[in-house]
Amino acid sequence: MVEQVNDLVAGQLRYYRARAAEYDATSYGAVSGERASVPAIVDRLGISGDVIELACGTGIWTAELVRHAATLTALDGAPEMLELARQRVPTGVRFERVDLFNWTPTESWDVVFFSAWLSHVPADRFAGFWSSVEAALRPGGRALALDELPSRSFHEGQIQGEVAIRTLQDGTTHEVVKVFWEPDDLASRLATLEWQASVTPIEHGWFILDATRPPQ
Repeated sequence: MVEQVNDLVAGQLRYYRARAAEYDATSYGAVSGERASVPAIVDRLGISGDVIELACGTGIWTAELVRHAATLTALDGAPEMLELARQRVPTGVRFERVDLFNWTPTESWDVVFFSAWLSHVPADRFAGFWSSVEAALRPGGRALALDELPSRSFHEGQIQGEVAIRTLQDGTTHEVVKVFWEPDDLASRLATLEWQASVTPIEHGWFILDATRPPQ
C-alpha cells in the first residue's frame, strides 16, 4: 500500500510537470470566468504578515497574495510551474522547489496558504502533511486553503476512490490523487489532529478552510 501511494504521488508530480504549459488555459474556470473571482477571494481572507504558499503552480494565487503579504515564499514541486510563476510575479516573492510530501520547514510564517492542493493529499499522508503545516506556523498562525466541494466531482472524467484519471492535450493519461471533502468531514478530521477549523462553502463550488495552529 505504501509503495502504491508513493507511485501515485510521484505520478501526480509528473502530471503537473507535463501540464505546466497548458495549465493556465485549463484551470480555475479559464473558460467559465471563475478566475476573475480570485482577487476578491484573497482580499476577504484577511491575510497579512509573513506568508508561505504551498503548491503555487503558475502563480495565479501568488499574484494576489503578494499584494497582502509582508513577505511571500512560494513552493512547488514542478520546476516548470515555478518558472511560469516567476514570469507572472517577477518581484516580491521567494520561489523554491520543494517536494511537499517530504517537506520539513526550517522557518516559520504567520500564514500558510494553499489552493487546490489539499484534495491532492492521499488519506494516509493527511496527518503528516498537517504536521508540516503546523511546523511552518508561528504561534497564533493560520492555515488558509481553498479547494473544491464534492459538487464539482463531475469535472473529473474518471475517478475511483481517491484516484482520478486525467488526460492532457497531447492525449496522454495520468493518475492523480483527488479527494473531495465535505466541509463537516474535513473540519472533524482536523479536529482529531487538534486543529480548530472552519470550512465555508463559497462561490463556484469551492470552499475556504481557515484553521488555527494547535496549542503548543
